[in-house]
Amino acid sequence: MGSVSALNFTKPTQIPTQGEDSQNPSTSLLSFDTDSSDTSNPPQKRTTTTIFISLILITCIALSAASAFAFLFFSSSTTASDQKSSPPEETSRPLTKLNHPVVLLVSSDGFRFGYQFKTPTPNIHRLIANGTEAETGLIPVFPTLTFPNHYSIVTGLYPAYHGIVNNHFIDPLTGEFFTMSSHEPKWWLGEPLWDTVANHGLRAATQFWPGAEVHKGSWNCPEEFCMFYNSSVPFEQRVDKILSFFDLPSDEIPVFMTLYFEDPDHQGHKVGPDDPEITEAVAGIDRMIGRLINGLEKRGVFEDVDIIMVGDHGMVGTCDKKLIFLDDLASWINIPAEWVQSYSPVLAIRPPPGVSPWSIVVKMNEGLTSGRVPNGKHLKVYLKEELPSRLHYSASDRIPPIIGLIEEGFKVEQKRTKHQECGGSHGYDNEVFSMRTIFIGHGPDFARGRKVPSFENVQIYNLVTSILKIQGAPNNGSLSFTSSILLPSPK
Repeated sequence: MGSVSALNFTKPTQIPTQGEDSQNPSTSLLSFDTDSSDTSNPPQKRTTTTIFISLILITCIALSAASAFAFLFFSSSTTASDQKSSPPEETSRPLTKLNHPVVLLVSSDGFRFGYQFKTPTPNIHRLIANGTEAETGLIPVFPTLTFPNHYSIVTGLYPAYHGIVNNHFIDPLTGEFFTMSSHEPKWWLGEPLWDTVANHGLRAATQFWPGAEVHKGSWNCPEEFCMFYNSSVPFEQRVDKILSFFDLPSDEIPVFMTLYFEDPDHQGHKVGPDDPEITEAVAGIDRMIGRLINGLEKRGVFEDVDIIMVGDHGMVGTCDKKLIFLDDLASWINIPAEWVQSYSPVLAIRPPPGVSPWSIVVKMNEGLTSGRVPNGKHLKVYLKEELPSRLHYSASDRIPPIIGLIEEGFKVEQKRTKHQECGGSHGYDNEVFSMRTIFIGHGPDFARGRKVPSFENVQIYNLVTSILKIQGAPNNGSLSFTSSILLPSPK
């Protein structure tokens, strides 16, 4: 959730032309050549002298004119070049109807970067053409799963720090299970945006978002402004609920709102990223964006609202021919199913006390690289402390001590079965391009038609607090990063 900014270039100085000169050299020479009525000198001598003097004068005038033209040309060109190379800096645009900034954060689950080109998406492209876009997509956090990423977007924290390290996991200290229905505050660390907003005495509203139902800090999920997740609520109804907030008196309109759609993730898991069903799902999301835009325009606030449209991750096709079975490692080590907390796309193993994680990693990798385990080379196992540091996936007891990175499109299962299926998945290394999603920013704080390099979604928290001009909580994003995305405020 860029357009090319409407930069105000100063008009270059116009280069003078010969037609603008008050005296035409050709006319002057013609007058000189024919100006004599003296017949006292011999005609031949007079003619020769006249021609000689004329040639000298023509040469002098031509050289003078050329020098003057060159001076004017290069002087004007330099001025125009200087003006173009340093245009006036564009600033954020003033609000015309609302009396305070409003940020609307929209998520389309599983919207892989590139989906916006699969089918005509005129409404999404309207936001892109008149806003700021991550040109090669938004980079999710690892693991590239729904709950960890949605909560990273609203806290600015990597999963190891906000606590939601997977869609499902176990707290090793208590033995309790986290599921996507767990709303106890103890699971959800960090400070999400709705809590930050409430801490400043401002109003937030959420139309579904992982973690929004959790009572935390100053946020108590107020009934009229916090919708408990219900997948059966039609997308149109969700959009209309958001629009209804703009019918409130201006001072009561929430300054921060979230809007969530399950599509196209729902279809992607069933059929993969390249099926016509995905195309229709993407078209459906575009229709919802159109409904949102039309509703805001009718209320006269479309250009006043900063809309940030994102996804949480991408999608890649998977098939059963790309399987790795843990039982195939039996010649090196036995991995009981009860040790495994997650198979795919992140292999997570927590051995019982007394069993060395290091020894398990060594034996597993020995088998996987032996050439005797089908597809074994597509899985590499690590102690979590030895994972690539760019993943930021070790500083939490909730992360099991052994993590396996699975190559894009492959899956890990315990044992061979006759079950056969093809579909789609996500959760892989966030360096994989198919895991990227979208970022589009449209509104008074975003330049029009602007493309920016890809960035991680932990930066979005600071973008929102900067737009709202409120102090955010400590996070893994960079405060200086906001200046590379947002327009500066007028001086």
